[in-house]
Amino acid sequence: MDPSMGQERRTPVTPSSSSRYNRRRSSGSRDERYRSDVHTEAVQAALAKHKERKMAVPMPSKRRSLVVQTSMDAYTPPDSSSGSEGEGQGGGGTSSSREGSINMEQWISRAVHSSTTTTSSTASSSSSTRSGGSGAAAGRLADVLAQHVHISAQHHLQNHSAPPDVTGYTNNTAADGIQVERAPPGGGGGSAAHRQTPKYGNAELMETGDGVPVSSRVSAKIQQLVNTLKRPKRPPLREFFVDDFEELLEVQQPDPNLPKAEGAQMAAMRGEQLGVVTNWPPSLEAALQRWGTISPKAPCLTTMDTNGKPLYVLTYGKLWSRSVKVAYNLLHKLGTKQEPLVRPGDRVALVFPNNDPGAFMTAFYGCLLAEVVPVPIEVPLTRKDAGSQQIGFLLGSCGVTVALTSDACHKGLPKTPTGEIPQFKGWPKVLWFVPESKHLSKPPRDWFPQIKDANQDTAYIEYKTCKDGGVLGVTVTRTAMLTHCQALTQSCSYTEAETIVNVLDFKKDVGLWHAVLTSVMNMMHVISIPYALMKVNPLSWIQKVCQFKAKVACVKSRDMHWALVAHRDQRDVNLSSLRMLVVADGSNPWSISSCDAFLNVFQTKGLRPEVICPCASSPEALTVAIRRPLEEGATPPSRGVLSMPGLSHGVIRVDSEEKLSVLTLQDVGSVMPGALMCAVKVEGVPQLCKTDEIGEMCVCTVATGTSYYGLAGMTKNTFEVFPVSNNGTPISEFPFTRTGLLGFIGPAGLIFVIGKMDGLMVVGGRRHNADDIVATALAVEPMKFVYRGRIAVFSITVLHDERIVVVAEQRPDSTEEDSFQWMSRVLQAIDSIHQVGVYCLALVPSNTLPKTPLGGIHLSEAKQLFLEGALHPCNVLMCPHTCVTNLPKPRQKQPEIGPASVMVGNLVSGKRIAQASGRDLGQIEDNDQARKFLFLSEVLQWRAQTTPDHVLYTLLNSRGAIASSLTCVQLHKRAEKIAAVLSERGHLQDGDHVALVYPPGIDLIAAFYGCLYAGCVPITVRPPHPQNIATTLPTVKMIVEVSRSVCVMTTQLICKLLRSKEALAAVDVRTWPPVIDTDDLPKKKPPLLYKPSNPDTLAYLDFSVSTTGMLAGVKMSHTATSAFCRSIKLQCELYPSREVAICLDPYCGLGFVLWCLCSVYSGHQSILIPPSELEVNPALWLSAVSQYKVRDTFCSYSVMELCTKGLGLQTDSLKSRGVDLSRVRTCVVVAEERPRIALTQSFSKLFKDLGLHPRAVSTSFGCRVNLAICLQGTSGPDPTTVFVDMRALRHDRVRLVERGSPHSLPLMESGKILPGVRIIIANPETKGPMGESHLGEIWAHSGHNASGYFTVYGDEVLQSDHFSSRLSFGDTQTVWARTGYLGFLRRTELTDASGERHDALYVVGALEEAMELRGMRYHPIDIETSVIRTHKSITECAVFTWTNLLVVVVELDGSEHEALDLVPLVTNVVLEEHYLIVGVVVVVDIGVIPINSRGEKQRMHLRDGFLADQLDPIYVAYNM
Repeated sequence: MDPSMGQERRTPVTPSSSSRYNRRRSSGSRDERYRSDVHTEAVQAALAKHKERKMAVPMPSKRRSLVVQTSMDAYTPPDSSSGSEGEGQGGGGTSSSREGSINMEQWISRAVHSSTTTTSSTASSSSSTRSGGSGAAAGRLADVLAQHVHISAQHHLQNHSAPPDVTGYTNNTAADGIQVERAPPGGGGGSAAHRQTPKYGNAELMETGDGVPVSSRVSAKIQQLVNTLKRPKRPPLREFFVDDFEELLEVQQPDPNLPKAEGAQMAAMRGEQLGVVTNWPPSLEAALQRWGTISPKAPCLTTMDTNGKPLYVLTYGKLWSRSVKVAYNLLHKLGTKQEPLVRPGDRVALVFPNNDPGAFMTAFYGCLLAEVVPVPIEVPLTRKDAGSQQIGFLLGSCGVTVALTSDACHKGLPKTPTGEIPQFKGWPKVLWFVPESKHLSKPPRDWFPQIKDANQDTAYIEYKTCKDGGVLGVTVTRTAMLTHCQALTQSCSYTEAETIVNVLDFKKDVGLWHAVLTSVMNMMHVISIPYALMKVNPLSWIQKVCQFKAKVACVKSRDMHWALVAHRDQRDVNLSSLRMLVVADGSNPWSISSCDAFLNVFQTKGLRPEVICPCASSPEALTVAIRRPLEEGATPPSRGVLSMPGLSHGVIRVDSEEKLSVLTLQDVGSVMPGALMCAVKVEGVPQLCKTDEIGEMCVCTVATGTSYYGLAGMTKNTFEVFPVSNNGTPISEFPFTRTGLLGFIGPAGLIFVIGKMDGLMVVGGRRHNADDIVATALAVEPMKFVYRGRIAVFSITVLHDERIVVVAEQRPDSTEEDSFQWMSRVLQAIDSIHQVGVYCLALVPSNTLPKTPLGGIHLSEAKQLFLEGALHPCNVLMCPHTCVTNLPKPRQKQPEIGPASVMVGNLVSGKRIAQASGRDLGQIEDNDQARKFLFLSEVLQWRAQTTPDHVLYTLLNSRGAIASSLTCVQLHKRAEKIAAVLSERGHLQDGDHVALVYPPGIDLIAAFYGCLYAGCVPITVRPPHPQNIATTLPTVKMIVEVSRSVCVMTTQLICKLLRSKEALAAVDVRTWPPVIDTDDLPKKKPPLLYKPSNPDTLAYLDFSVSTTGMLAGVKMSHTATSAFCRSIKLQCELYPSREVAICLDPYCGLGFVLWCLCSVYSGHQSILIPPSELEVNPALWLSAVSQYKVRDTFCSYSVMELCTKGLGLQTDSLKSRGVDLSRVRTCVVVAEERPRIALTQSFSKLFKDLGLHPRAVSTSFGCRVNLAICLQGTSGPDPTTVFVDMRALRHDRVRLVERGSPHSLPLMESGKILPGVRIIIANPETKGPMGESHLGEIWAHSGHNASGYFTVYGDEVLQSDHFSSRLSFGDTQTVWARTGYLGFLRRTELTDASGERHDALYVVGALEEAMELRGMRYHPIDIETSVIRTHKSITECAVFTWTNLLVVVVELDGSEHEALDLVPLVTNVVLEEHYLIVGVVVVVDIGVIPINSRGEKQRMHLRDGFLADQLDPIYVAYNM
């Protein structure tokens, strides 16, 4: 592909001629809170600095159905884009020139790979980009950016590099497929080496000769991720704290060079005297009465409708008369005369919508007059509103029984079919009451409310939402309410009949204080602008200021912004009447930019700079500070330009040299009249701060809240604080109230606020403010694609530290790639400016974050959803590698005991050597007739003569009926016929190999003995699955080839299958050896049965695909086969009179031996149940066990799981059908892995009702070198369980702990060691013997060990190492077989059959499955268990490593939109429980993780499938 074809899309960036705010219009964005021009420049400069070391973030892969957009542009690499306002096309080639020859992911992954990624301001062709010739251009761009930040949103500054030449790193793979040149160790694929690319699920490894992965899309991305992670991290922390034992987690130690506060101790600041003016009313009710009677016609409130027309004017006369009416009705018309529902002092809820301030005011003052306490809350729109439940708890704790509401609101509340208002979630039962004149009775002539002077009774309760989502009620007394109104009147110089425009919520906070309370005290006229009108016409408040020549306006920075967006449509705006513009969120550090921008534009329209008055407030302390309107011509207040790193350490440092990370603050005026103010340390004792230290502001004044309703403890900590000086003495005898605001008192007594306590996040010992991070994220301008106000920042605790999470709503029209670009730039910006990593950045579809009633974000609810995995993001980027710096140190291996240490008897350096053995075969005297025969074929002939009609085998079908059975003589006769066929049709010699491809059943057994009679070596092979020939047939073919079978025996049905069209597509059918079908056998017997000359010759080959995807065949000699059968006979006490039920796959290992061999040797009857039949009838196995009164049964984990899942709810119906499991004494799970204790326990619990004894359920353990080492058997102690510390296990140590202790892992003994087996635990590296209770490799010595691998290449080294190892010291004579499994031996208190103390063997896991990460050994199953527990939609999980990255694959049982929720949860749980960082999280459909017949996960197949991109994942996340 020609590299120049992918010309970059770039519009030349020139200072655009359009006006400064044009950018805003073109993006159509509204709510641009927190946008700071200073800040935007800083962010742009920071990003420009980053561009040399551009973050190479691999883009996540997403299934198409998950991509939000429908437009195809989302998938094509970017080409040319049109500039804004008709500027010319920029950039080169269009997507059609590439015809999708390369898809988006490859494109972006290469884009990020190319050697230097640039932000050049011209559309450079890829050749110049790659030669690195763009540094200068990029530098120019930074300058352009600095001069002119406001670049039209359409100039995508996306840091795309041109797609480099594809052939660059695809290893020029041959077109005819990948050459696989490596056979798996231990019996690999000889002729399999030169074949087409193996399909997913095949048994070969997808690797080239030297183990390098075959190039593919996925591995390219992973490589890219690895490269990115190699970049140096933040300097590591030096000190550690010990977490229980040597597992070390780092903890932050103070660095001596960090900035510390050095100033003197601050002095508390006193506000001016609160001057009592003679005509100030003694209470608010008195004020209302005064104005209502002397100037009844004076307007009190004008409400606007959504068209901006006055809806109604409420006069003081009407407000007074209506309030009186409400008061009378509240006290006298609810309930009965004897039992009034509401008494003075009771609490009632006020539920009014934001467009009806008149009704609210009437109700509020009605409550005050009736001495009832109003609790204003939001209108619950649905039963499940965010936070509505918590509001309900508040109402319940306040004892609210009555809710007042307006007519319209009452009609709009949700109703039940009977017309009643349902009880909202978490709410108490309330009576809804509409206090509107037409519903009220007139008070009698002689009834008047009692107007008292303000006292200490509660006037109202204002609700406050905490950081954790809980809702508290702040009580405000009547005195406090009045004093607060007086203080506001004095500081704002309010006078009678002034006009005030209010845009704020009038139910609480600044809106309530100015527009409902103080306005009435001063007989002012309030013009109320509802939120709905602001949405339609953002200029409405400015128009009202002009129209009414208002003196004061109360707004938030958001309202100023909205006005800026729309201001161009206005010609005749005149703001010269304003003497005060109260900015309610002026304490938010980012309001300064709105104030500046607003002043900039409206100064020409008569707005005077001194009019802007930011204020600071909190629910607890009411108004904390407000800037006074200055006299004209006074100097405007100064700015604080503070260093952000300094702030993060809690100290005030004026502008450092690093211009990028500064915070510009405006003051919020001075202390309120009559108040005393100070700042105290954030943690611990409320000690006064130093002058250059950030603390929590505290105020001492009458005008604050007095308590959290009903919460004495919290009240004491907040409302009754006594700040102390250095020597520990309180600075005042009066209590202070904590404001919840962080800040300091600056020069000239000005108050500066830098953030809220609620938004404080302490990461790695440094403090960051959520608002600051929001602002930085929003300043990443050139990608205008997240909704301005819809961004949430919070911290979650993972691994002993807070981690920052940013969640933003993205616009519906942004492409995947835009989102991703934006995300990576936000990370860079936050990293440069705040020097802190973002742990998780998530984008959700627009309008999906939980809202507060006025449209803000409900933070705690968003955090809750995130932690529960219910946020459903559409993009997620996790950066645990960058953020988590407190992981334990990687482990250094300790040298083990060497031969030099003295061995005394059986002790290794003071510990007993870990060795154990089953009973000695030679010393057991029993009347075992079969012992005198060396060969199984002779045993069968002997049984056919002595007990011809004894039934050996019974096969059941899915209905539980007998499908077929075999007696001794029938089996013998069929075997003879098969032997005849083999010698006649097949012309086979003795020792030839024959593949038996049969379904589980009786034909397979007959064919096996037929081969023995003919002197051939049988190999049992699982037949291909008719529904899935493409993946199962190649394995069959491979086993046939690798085992060098000269012919295949099978049934007619399978014979057809092997030659079908589908088979032709999967393998080359011409190369099959001759196939003989054994359905119609001739009636002749062979001239003479073959008798082997030497018992050490091969009896059969056992082929199996291990969990790591290796195909390994082992050789079983006649001696070993007989010894094996005898060992099982003794362990399970099998005699001809016994019946044993077997529900296993009969193709390899112990399953095959039990199915085909044991009955012939011991003479017991085997009831055969093919596991595949259980898919049709899950109860088949247990019903058969019950029906045949079986005492011993064998199954696999997959069968047990099928029963647990499939019969979980049917135990009662099974019981009623008479299923009884009380006779079962052993139910053994045949396995080659650590016992799955959770599964066996749930199985035992579930079927306890059917009489199953929990002691009956146990497991066996076998492996390739010895097909059965342990098996529970009938006698001997019950299997024991121990709990070990998972962290010690990672260090190859066994540390026993109590059940339920943290990090404990239960391990169950794997059954009893079989007779004739000796085991020892050895160090896999040094091969020295290990002490007891030490983790090491299990080595076995036994008569039934396999005699070696059957390989095509004589791989002698492996052979001798696995089958004939010797210890490096100690007993160096015995020859051992290495099992490849880690485990340990522990001597228990129990005694075994011989009276000795019993040694229990605990298997921990396979060495080849174990993952070495950070110097520690992890077993995949432990990580998988943690992951499956983390979310209900994860049904299965598998983990593997790829180039030191941990890859976690989870199966999702749920809608695809839940896929991204799992990424943070999986990352968190693995960090918390295993101290590992997940590199890649892959979410797939159910059934994608391959599982073999034993129910083991095939993790290596999965890995190959993933790397070859064959999984069709729903989502792949690459963690940074």
